[in-house]
Amino acid sequence: MTGSILNAAGIVLGGIAGVTIRKPIPAGSQNFFKLALGAVTLFIGLRLTWQSVNGTAAQVGRQVLILLLALILGRLVGRLLQLQKVSNRVGEFARDRIARAGENKTAGSDGFNVAALLFCAAPLAVLGAAQDGLAGNFSPLTIKAAMDALAAMSFAAMFGWTVALVALPVFVYQGTLTLMCAQYARPFLEQHQLLDPVNATSGLLMVYVAVVIFEIRKVELADYLPALAVAPLLAWLWR
Repeated sequence: MTGSILNAAGIVLGGIAGVTIRKPIPAGSQNFFKLALGAVTLFIGLRLTWQSVNGTAAQVGRQVLILLLALILGRLVGRLLQLQKVSNRVGEFARDRIARAGENKTAGSDGFNVAALLFCAAPLAVLGAAQDGLAGNFSPLTIKAAMDALAAMSFAAMFGWTVALVALPVFVYQGTLTLMCAQYARPFLEQHQLLDPVNATSGLLMVYVAVVIFEIRKVELADYLPALAVAPLLAWLWR
């Protein structure tokens, strides 16, 4: 649960900084943080995928094909479940509350609700918690901790100190996912040698996160999350 602890700590520190400083982050600093986070995220994603694909040329080819199929089928499942639409509704709610904050028509509870929804509904929350539980890899949640800290600074400047309290539901939500993955999914995946497909898929999803951070193109990240379950299923069937 190291990743969830770091994420919660980042939110608390960001909330305290936002209340204390109460100034927006300069544009130059925002660009620097964006480039740094994007570069680190891209490196982590590519490294994770590279380490999870191995064997002979034929085996590597099969694994890559499984990854591509997992992303395609996972996205189809995500669309059927309307995961991205739910994520978009959360974003619309947040934008509405932020607009009210700009008009001084909001309360501290709005800040708590906005931050809690955004931080918990982020696809990286599920991806990072799964990686932390399945592989003990808390790098994705470390990236999320930095992103949430910066967001918490801005939210706290608008909504007040209640934003820092969001650390608790984020910790409980992500920590629960991590423990469930570690206790139930990991033993099964390790027993049947299916952990590598999940890790490789997680790495590619991290690359998608980097694409979003760099604003290269719009990626419907939430719709791709089912690929984490589809990848080991395909690897199990294709043996």
